[in-house]
Amino acid sequence: MPMREEPSDPLDFRKAFKAKKRRKLGKEIILSLGEFSIVVAAGMLALNWPAGDARPAMVEQQAQALFQQASSPQFAICGRVRRTCVVDGDTFWLDGTKIRIADIDTPEIGQPRCDYEYELGMRATRRLVDLLNAGPFELRTIGNRDEDQYGRKLRVVTRNGRSLGDQLVSEGLARTWSGRREPWC
Repeated sequence: MPMREEPSDPLDFRKAFKAKKRRKLGKEIILSLGEFSIVVAAGMLALNWPAGDARPAMVEQQAQALFQQASSPQFAICGRVRRTCVVDGDTFWLDGTKIRIADIDTPEIGQPRCDYEYELGMRATRRLVDLLNAGPFELRTIGNRDEDQYGRKLRVVTRNGRSLGDQLVSEGLARTWSGRREPWC
């Protein structure tokens, strides 16, 4: 059996870790510069329009929408690292906090009971990714419970006063939460 070679320098691990942190910091700086450039470009466009023209207000609104999209967290379906991602149609992580959408129930994808449940659950999961990435949203508590028995924060997710859970229900990808899970098969 071949022996594992020990690193010659015990600080190699620390060097690699610090290099990884520097790369991550560089990405954050690039994102911030990108947000800054959107605002500067919109401001320059607005300054070049003739006085009395309604276009600067339109450009300002478009720039504000672009800035909100650039500064909103971007979601994907969760992998190994779970910081800001979607677990399934009614559960997601936001900045390291696990959140259960309190007003709906969606099909399971982790342990589905039939193919239909899995397929519908995957559609709900992908749709939740799209909805969360569509722009800023609010998280509101519901009732007097802050967490469920699994430690997930119970929240209603809204945008412009409308529940994203209600939107999933209207699209046939979720059910309104009745207080208990019901079968999908």
